[in-house]
Amino acid sequence: MTLTAGIDVGTSAIKTVICETDGTNTRWLVKRIDRVRQRDPFKLAREAYEAALAEAGLRHGDLDYVATTGEGESLEFHTGHFYSMTTHGRGAIYLDPEARGALDVGALHGRAIRIDSRGKVLGYKMTSQCASGSGQFLENISRYLGIAQDEIGVLSKQGDSPEKVSGICAVLAETDVINMVSRGISAANILRGIHLSMADRLAKLLKTIGSVDGVVLMTGGLAHDEGLLAAMQEAMQQEKVRWPVRNHPDSIYAGAFGAALWGAFRHEKLAREEALAEAA
Repeated sequence: MTLTAGIDVGTSAIKTVICETDGTNTRWLVKRIDRVRQRDPFKLAREAYEAALAEAGLRHGDLDYVATTGEGESLEFHTGHFYSMTTHGRGAIYLDPEARGALDVGALHGRAIRIDSRGKVLGYKMTSQCASGSGQFLENISRYLGIAQDEIGVLSKQGDSPEKVSGICAVLAETDVINMVSRGISAANILRGIHLSMADRLAKLLKTIGSVDGVVLMTGGLAHDEGLLAAMQEAMQQEKVRWPVRNHPDSIYAGAFGAALWGAFRHEKLAREEALAEAA
């Protein structure tokens, strides 16, 4: 069995997982998420890693590979680093074998990824960091409205007369929201409008990566936002895109899962190469 860790260092959260795998079967020993909340993300990543090891009853030397993704390349204790599109693609196919696309919606951007049946990336497109279709923008608006993060999705689905915000710039979109509040637009309709605006941009982004012969799995920090998921399903119909969009209870860990799995693959490949070299 191969023991590996996957650490996804994001802007708003650190996702840490540890697994053991034999190449066919995988058992997850630990999965945890730590919110950054203005703390040093690299110090927090180290603390989260140490806590994960303690939870699994392991020491650093027990692991065969420590794989990072996201902004984790600077962590001094990692064995190797994998690009986010690669890890989210691999994580998506692990979580949902029918997935042929991943829609990673994080704190600063959205990314559409097309993958094959092995999780190999065939193409991807990404939104700009200035765009309003991001988790950070939604978090800022919810704070302004006085709404907890875990209430956003449920409240959004209650909106019956949504007003869309600017899809060009987060600053303009926030101005739109302020104007809506002054006009007495309900929080449910504001959030529903934001979700529809985000979904419209993300659905168009998905169309740019080419045809997806299967499911698109939402990953990243906003994957569990049921309001955004509902808006995405509606936007895909409007864009006449027939690919089903869904999430998974572990969607937020997709990047960390993918990193750990790619780490196991790389470790086993290197071990085979070393064995062949010694035999020669």
